[in-house]
Parts: sequence; structure tokens; C-alpha cells
Amino acid sequence: MMSSMPDNTESLAALIASIRGSAKYRDVCTEVISNIGARELVKRRNLKEAIQATRNTLHQVSAAYLNSKEHYTRWLAELSMAVQSQGSSAVRDVCTRIIGTHASTRERLPMLDQFYTTILAGLPPIHSVVDIACGLNPLTLPWMPLASDAAYYAYDISESMMGFLTACLSLLGVQCYAQACDVLQCCPTQKVDVALLLKAIPCLELIDKRAVHTLLHSIQAEVIIVSFPVRSLGGKNKGMAEYYNAHFRSLLAHETWDIQRFDFASEQVFLVRK
Repeated sequence: MMSSMPDNTESLAALIASIRGSAKYRDVCTEVISNIGARELVKRRNLKEAIQATRNTLHQVSAAYLNSKEHYTRWLAELSMAVQSQGSSAVRDVCTRIIGTHASTRERLPMLDQFYTTILAGLPPIHSVVDIACGLNPLTLPWMPLASDAAYYAYDISESMMGFLTACLSLLGVQCYAQACDVLQCCPTQKVDVALLLKAIPCLELIDKRAVHTLLHSIQAEVIIVSFPVRSLGGKNKGMAEYYNAHFRSLLAHETWDIQRFDFASEQVFLVRK
């Protein structure tokens, strides 16, 4: 027999308080915890199980990629010194070290010199970018061929990371707006030239598979760059490239959007023109 549970409103509040009370997830925005937690409360036998399941999902979508403690104050000071030295190589060196602490963006480091120039070649000048479920990817800005007046909008679930990225991009001379939010519940809808959704769909589908289709349609961009990993975090090739190619095309099966594919060593990329 299932254990009795309090009213879901009270249970959800207790779940959010428990998750936010842990050092690991204290700066995850409440909307994301609420979205995951509400689903788990329906599926699980009791509050304790729902809390554990919510933690597991948060680990899969975020914490698993952060393999070192954040040193935002120190990193910001290092980036500031590099910018003041007016040396682009020094700035790239600092950004490279920071990016290397995040598993997803670290995989992109060996190919950064070709990544954006290859994908974005032939596009008109890019004056605005939205980076959804961004992680530390905004720090690849020094490799992006953007217009000098470009505006950059970044969204992820960590409040402290978004504050850090706002300060970093401001140092790099870009109009920046970074915010912690649940992009599945409240998709950014500002009109931009390019939207980035890099290796984000597998994580977002862990929360809500159906919402990803809505997200792709809600993004207001001339071009959407979507990518998928070709190996697991452990480095194993499990036929992921073939699976994600078929999966992504199935998501857009009823659309007339133009899709162009690029293959890199650790990432499969699609350029979508709506």
C-alpha cells in the first residue's frame, strides 16, 4: 500500500526546500526544481522518494558536467587581468582553463578554432545570440565570429553561474543578459539572429520529452544551431551519432525547415533555418 502524502502543494514546497538546502543544488533556480519535483511527486510513493528522484535528475542534467568546484571570483579576476593586458591569446587561455572545468564544453575545446567558423560560414553578420541551456559555453565567445555590436543572451539553471557569465561577457565587451530559468516552462522569446542549443536536448528531455518540440518552435531565431554528443561522458561510442541524427529529424519531421549537418570528432551539429 502506498504511503500517505501531504497535500501536493505542501509536499512540493518541502521538496524544493530540501533540494535548495543542499550545497550541491542551492543555486539551482526554483522553477526547474519545481518542474521536476512536481512530476516526481506524482510518480513516487512518498516525499522521500520524490526528493531522491529529483536529485538524480538534477545530477544528470547539470551536476554531472561540473567536475570541479566553481572558483568564480578567482576566474573573474584572471579574466579581468587578461582583458587589461589587451592580449587576445591571454583571454583565450583563461577562457580555455575555465571551459575545461565543464565536461560538455571541455569536449569542444580541441575544435574551437574550426567549430564556429565552419558552422556559421556564409551567414550574414550576427548581431544577436541566445544560448539556451548554455553551461559555460558563452566563454567560447572569443572564438565566435560575431558583429562588434553583438548582444548575447544566456540561460541555464544555475543562478551563480549566470551571474558569473554576465560579469565575464561584460568584461569581453559584449552586451550581455544571463538569467537562471526553466527554459522548458518559459522559453526565451526575444528575436535573435542565431540561437544555440548545444548538446542540450538530451538533458532537457530527461525533464520533459514533449516540451522540447515546443521549445524548438518557440525560439525566435533566423537560425538555430542544435548539437548532440557522439560519445557518452565516459567516452563510449554507443551509436549515439546515428541515434541522435534520426531522433532530431523525427522531431522536425512535419516541418519544412532547412537542415544542414556538420560532423565533428565529439559533436554532431545541425544548422536549422526556419
